[in-house]
Order: sequence, then C-alpha cells, then structure tokens
Amino acid sequence: MRVLMFGANGQVGRETNALAAERGTDLVALDRAQADITDAAALARAFDAATPDIVFNAAAYTAVDKAEREPEAAEHGNVIGPGLIAAQCATAGIPVVHISTDYVFDGTKVGAYVESDPIAPLGVYGRTKAAGEAAVRAASAHHVILRTSWVYGVHGANFLKTMLRLAGERDRLTVVADQHGCPTATRDIALALFAVADAVAANEARFGTYHFAGTGATTWHGFASEILARAARHTGRSPEVAAITTADYPTPARRPANSELSSSLFEQTFRYRAAPWQARTGEVVDALLAP
Repeated sequence: MRVLMFGANGQVGRETNALAAERGTDLVALDRAQADITDAAALARAFDAATPDIVFNAAAYTAVDKAEREPEAAEHGNVIGPGLIAAQCATAGIPVVHISTDYVFDGTKVGAYVESDPIAPLGVYGRTKAAGEAAVRAASAHHVILRTSWVYGVHGANFLKTMLRLAGERDRLTVVADQHGCPTATRDIALALFAVADAVAANEARFGTYHFAGTGATTWHGFASEILARAARHTGRSPEVAAITTADYPTPARRPANSELSSSLFEQTFRYRAAPWQARTGEVVDALLAP
C-alpha cells in the first residue's frame, strides 16, 4: 500500500515518516513547499505523482492563540485545505485519514467525551477544526477523522519539550492544574494512522469520526510533574512544579477545562490502543535526554 501524507514537517508527520521507514511502508511525505494543500492544482499534481492508495492529512494551522488574530490563515489551513484533500481523494477513489482535535468541544462535560457528544468550540482554532471536519465529511464518504489531544513527542515544539527546557533554566515552574485531558504521543498517533491503513488494505475499514488519545487522563500540572520526575533521572535537577489556575494564566484563546477523550470506539474498530501516557512520556524524555 502506498501512502501519501501531507504535513511532513509537523510533529505527527515526522513521527509517521519515521514509523513508515521502520515498517517498510511506501510513504510519500510532502511539506507545504512541496504541495500547498490550499491549492487544488498543486494537490492534483501531488496525487498524480504519488498514485496513493490512502492519504494521511497531518497538515494544519495549530497556533491556537495566534489563530484569534489570524482567522483567515486558520481557515485556509484547517478548513479549505482538508476539504480540497478530501475532494481529491474522492476523485481518486481512495480514503482519507484526517487529524482533528479535542478543541472542537467546550470542556463542560463531566467525564470523557465520546464521538456522539455535541461539539461547541470556544475559539477560532476549534471552530476551524470543526469546520474542517465538516468539509472532509462533505467531500468524501470514505474518511476517517481522528480527534486527538495534548500532542507531544521527540519532534517539533510541544509542551513536554518546553517543560524540559524550562526545568533546565528555573528552580520553580508554574503550571495550570484545572484543565484535564489525555496526553498523546506522536508515536501512538502514527501507529493509529497505520492501523487505519491496515484495515483499509484488508477491506475492514469502518469510516467515520473517532477519538484517539493517550490512555489515561491528567492535568497539565500532572503531566509536567511526570515529565520532570523522569527528567531528574538524567539531569539530577528537581525544580518545584507549582499548581496554578487557568485564571492565573490568561491566554488569547480559551481552552476546554475538560478535553478527556474516550478512545474505546477506535480500539474496538481498529484494534489498537495507545500506551499509558506515563509510559510514553518516559520514553520520550529518555529519548531526548539519554546520552
């Protein structure tokens, strides 16, 4: 099976490319310079050159706060681009796997969100990701939309790497403790993408919208505490991690207070479950800090 992936330079894209090499999967990974997803002609050329059997869309506008002042850029990356990719997939008669986000929810639910829960995004980023989901659904019936959350890994900028940097600079960190979610390693997201591809290859895919996140939930404070505890084994440093509230750390974009996702439907359908977030956190910290 040949895979065409957009978003090659992002966190998920780089992890997926690495996993494809491990698996021996034929993957063509393109970044924005190679194929602008908002340019229908450029997409058509990319499809013609790659002749894919399935497409992964890991490209997105992900600057949550910046989106509040750049709504047009967010719409191009999160709505127009995904819609054009899905339309091209429909024309080619192949499925698309599109990555979405927990930010489509407002965070007021008690307990984990399931796929049938109503969406109510709080800001521009969430609204454009929700509109992007709708664009994908409208353009192609053969889609799998994966909503994920709190993404981290060895590649790119993310919360885990920020905590490691700050822990090397400060003796005290302050981290929000009243937002709950599921940290999700890029390794698990890449494995989930290939689980879908394998199901498609076996003619066993069930198309639709799914939640996929790391196993277990915590707060940003809990996540930071785990990161620094693991890092201390390498650095010998143990900065204080002080808990603060969302009100203590205002941001341009509102965050969901609860964005815990239930991944049960994905596990039942595609037979893959993400590792516990604590285990993956340890693996990523070790990979970044080990000699």
